[in-house]
Amino acid sequence: MMKFFTTTELSEIWGISARRIALLCNQGRVEGAIKKGKTWLIPEGAKKPEDPRKSHNKENS
Repeated sequence: MMKFFTTTELSEIWGISARRIALLCNQGRVEGAIKKGKTWLIPEGAKKPEDPRKSHNKENS
């Protein structure tokens, strides 16, 4: 049986807010996420999507 996390549980693991995770799920950026009523369920082992707002290029430092 596959284990699922709620957005609140996953927020502790990923270090981002549950609201942000729900937004990522809404955008289809979390693979395997399913919505059950008002709750998003994210499968164990799902990868945290890259944040395009954070630059990996430090040219302006």
